Amino acid sequence: MRMLDRRRLRMHPLAERRHKLAIEEIAVRPGDPSPEPGPENRERVARAADRIRTARAAGRPVALTYGAHLVKNGLAPVVIDLVERGWLTHLATNGAGSIHDWEFAFLGRSTEDVRENTAAGRFGTWEETGRWLNAAVAVGAADGLGYGASVARLIGEERLDVPDAPALRERAAALLNEPGGAEGAAAVADLLHLVEEFGLPAGRWEAPHPWKRFSIQDAAHRTGTPFTVHPGIGYDIIYTHPLNAGGPIGRGAVRDFLLYAEAISRLEGGVHLAVGSSVMAPMIFEKCLSMANNLALEEGRPVLSRHHMAVVDLQEGGDWDWSRGEPPMDHPAYYLRFCKSFHRMGGTLDYLCMDNRAFLLRLHAALEGGRA
Repeated sequence: MRMLDRRRLRMHPLAERRHKLAIEEIAVRPGDPSPEPGPENRERVARAADRIRTARAAGRPVALTYGAHLVKNGLAPVVIDLVERGWLTHLATNGAGSIHDWEFAFLGRSTEDVRENTAAGRFGTWEETGRWLNAAVAVGAADGLGYGASVARLIGEERLDVPDAPALRERAAALLNEPGGAEGAAAVADLLHLVEEFGLPAGRWEAPHPWKRFSIQDAAHRTGTPFTVHPGIGYDIIYTHPLNAGGPIGRGAVRDFLLYAEAISRLEGGVHLAVGSSVMAPMIFEKCLSMANNLALEEGRPVLSRHHMAVVDLQEGGDWDWSRGEPPMDHPAYYLRFCKSFHRMGGTLDYLCMDNRAFLLRLHAALEGGRA
């Protein structure tokens, strides 16, 4: 069957894009004012902060999963401070969350007019974004890294080191001669294919990121905090670029899924925050918690039950108390699918119908000794 050949597409330089957001204009910093939440949300923020303090004092994990709007709302400085202070131990986002973070770090700007650019055949056809991120994931996969760590390394080190074709062939052959080396050889072969097919120059690709102080991914790289990306094939603009390849993306994403699963397997007594991610966060969480319980039962341990989950979104669901169980079908909260998914995962659950800027600013203040 005939497939579309992306090499026929015209890629455009990012300099031609009319950007809707500039990070230095939208950045939200710890201590900035935030709207006053209602009493229920104020109590829920305080409870999240209390559970996080208890978890970290006991050495238990605190994971934050988030969607791209957290990045586009300029909240990176708040998240970065929470990471640097040790409050967050795992960060997970979707492909768009990684892309916008990278564009802000690289260019200081991000976000385009989707309607206008789709009609003009230009939406997502941006050379630098597609080239750098696809290359970073391919090089990272060949080095045994996941998707998130590969992009974080690009930002942190401000370069990519691309081996030449003979060196890659030698690496692949050596790995094939090692027990269990076939997967590593396949990752190297994926990179070799891109190097040969597209004539990628070998050597160091310098990549200044003048705004990386606003990058959550860079903070993860600097602090050694696990950062995982959970993409959907075809969801993101990097899939329009000819350098996009299923092998590196899939391999990096599966590694990240298993890194996230390892974090969730240790969640007993810990906290999971889902901020503005109504699809990705509950979907990966439920599979990982099931695997954690599977292993616990196989090893004669109790299943996970002492974890707290806080879900933050803007979808109205009524004033439903999830500690009472699932709402009836005639209640609006019944149709908050992500809340139902998390509620079925044991532990305790709070849903905060709240702007993510207000939530993170209030949470940060509560953790640092202020009022929620």
